[in-house]
Amino acid sequence: MKITLIHGQNHRGSTYHIARMAAEKIGGDIDEYFLPRDFSAICTGCFACMNKGMEHCPHSAQAGPIFDSMLSADVIVIGSPTYVLEMTGQLKCFFDHLFAAWLSHSPQEAMFTKTGVVVSTAAGAGMGGVTKSLARQLFYLGVPKVYRVPERVAAMRWDEVKNKEKIAARLDKIASKIKRKDAKAKPGFKLKFMFMMMRQMQKGNNWAPLDKKHWEDMGWLDKSRPWK
Repeated sequence: MKITLIHGQNHRGSTYHIARMAAEKIGGDIDEYFLPRDFSAICTGCFACMNKGMEHCPHSAQAGPIFDSMLSADVIVIGSPTYVLEMTGQLKCFFDHLFAAWLSHSPQEAMFTKTGVVVSTAAGAGMGGVTKSLARQLFYLGVPKVYRVPERVAAMRWDEVKNKEKIAARLDKIASKIKRKDAKAKPGFKLKFMFMMMRQMQKGNNWAPLDKKHWEDMGWLDKSRPWK
């Protein structure tokens, strides 16, 4: 099994340890990235990704390898500490660079079988909203199953966290579910419904020719679907 592990921060605090623990409990080869160490660009809104292709993004040298790792992975684990009730700015900047691969543009077929695990910690509050936001990002990239792990750690450092055993037990359950299903998720009603809505939109698309060509090339405007 292959895992892409993305940390929304460089430091190795509680979120890092929990996200890393999740990946290790699932097991397999781990591709690990730290932001902003491995990605620090800010989207300029040039639309090159949508009009020419994601490889034409001026920051593709940074974003491309991470996204390629996501496409080839079975499981995508993303962690972000809670900063002012949101994901880190570095992680948001990375997601900004993936919008051309959203369901509304040129979704990638490989995403429709993946499983995601999203992690966020806070000393007090906000981690639930962050994991919800991270899960939403993966949903609109086509990922059908995402496990949320929001943890109130009531501490500033990992070595001060008191509920490590409960966290480990929760991750054991998630890892067991993922391994039992061989990490192969299937789109449910919500994702299929959204896909079909975007399909109808693409049929009349006269504003983004590259998006429409992608849907045509994949056969999605006919009978083919990115799931079986």
